[in-house]
Formats: sequence, C-alpha cells, structure tokens
Amino acid sequence: MKQIILIIFVMFTSLFAEGKIDTKQMIVVTTKSWNDNYGKLQRYEYSKQRWHKVGDTIDIKLGRNGLGWGIGLHQTPKNATYIKHEGDGRSPAGIFELKQAFGYEPYDISYPYKVYKRTDHCVDDIHSKYYNKIVDSTKVDIDYKSKEYMKFAKDYYSYGITVNHNHFDEDGAIAGRGSCIFIHIKDIPTAGCTVMNKAQIQEILKWLDKDKNPILVQGTYKSVQKLIQNYIK
Repeated sequence: MKQIILIIFVMFTSLFAEGKIDTKQMIVVTTKSWNDNYGKLQRYEYSKQRWHKVGDTIDIKLGRNGLGWGIGLHQTPKNATYIKHEGDGRSPAGIFELKQAFGYEPYDISYPYKVYKRTDHCVDDIHSKYYNKIVDSTKVDIDYKSKEYMKFAKDYYSYGITVNHNHFDEDGAIAGRGSCIFIHIKDIPTAGCTVMNKAQIQEILKWLDKDKNPILVQGTYKSVQKLIQNYIK
C-alpha cells in the first residue's frame, strides 16, 4: 500500500510540475476590479533562481468595460462571473503566450516582428473561417463582413504585440469568444486590447526575447496572484 501511495504521489507531483509554464519573461497587468478599464503594467524577468522587476510600473488602459476570463494557458475558474465574448468591450484575463510583434514600418529588434499593410485584416466576424486570424485580403477568398485593418491613418497599430487569446492565428478558435487582441498604442480604453504610449511599447519590444517564452498575465490583483501561484515556475 505504501508503494502505491508513493507512486501516486510521484505521479501527482510530476503532473503538477508539468502544468507549470516554462517562461522567463512576464508582462503582468493588474486592476483593482473586474470592471476597471485602467490598470498597472509591470515587467518581470527570471534569472539567478528568482523573478526580478524590469523597468518602471506603467499606467495602461484596457477594454472599456474591464476584464473577462479569456482562453489561454490557464483554466477558467468554475465560478467565474465575467467571461470574455466578442464585442463585450472586455480585455481577456488569464495567462497568454505572446506571439509576433508588428508595426507599420520595419523595426530593428530581435523579437519576431511583422510589417503589416492596409490590405492585412484581422478578422472578427464570428461566421468566418478566418475568425481571429490575420489574413492578406489580396490572397484569400473573403468570407467576412467585419475586420480590423492592421494599418490605418492613426498610429494605434504602428507598434504592437499579438496576444494568443482564443487560439489567435491558429486552429481551434472558438467563435464568439473574442478575437484580435493586441498590446498597442492608445490613450483611451479599447474594445479589448491593452494599450499604452509609443515610448512604453517600444521599450517592451526591445526587451522581449523569444527564447524566454514571454507571456502576458492579466487580471485583477487577486486573480493574478492566484494565476502566478498556480501556473508560473
């Protein structure tokens, strides 16, 4: 019996360890409540067996209606009150892989970076097969009626980072659970993105290191504490 218990214990601890996210860079965004559309952002980097703060804490804006649990590297709590849906004006809460950065012009950084043009669209039409994907509209059969231009007159997307909420740009996106979530430039609350000024996002882009598997951890202060405790090594 003792041997069986020991085997179960070893299996449990092994599974728990495997459930931790292997990352050495975190962008942590916190708010006081689920309905706040503003918050604080702090960067962290893991070295010498511990997490260290990087740079200053900055003020950011979020979705105009606050936060709702998104789809990422975490499990949504069973008792969650706020769940992210398309068009709800909420930013996704949870833990999310950061994918490529982007902008209007080339930018000399080591992190993967893509230059987008006006014909590049991020599709937010829940009925489209391209939902939650960025497509070159000149190269696909357009089946969508709603999209975001990845380049337009305002500077909002002149620098940005794609957030892997709801299987962004990959198979498995759940229609209606939210799309086209970015970190980018803006000074007012958004439809669901996390925003800051140009100098602040440029500093983040220069800091990001693909080999360190950077992630976004976003939520209320209490929910972020639990996420980090449960999922971060």
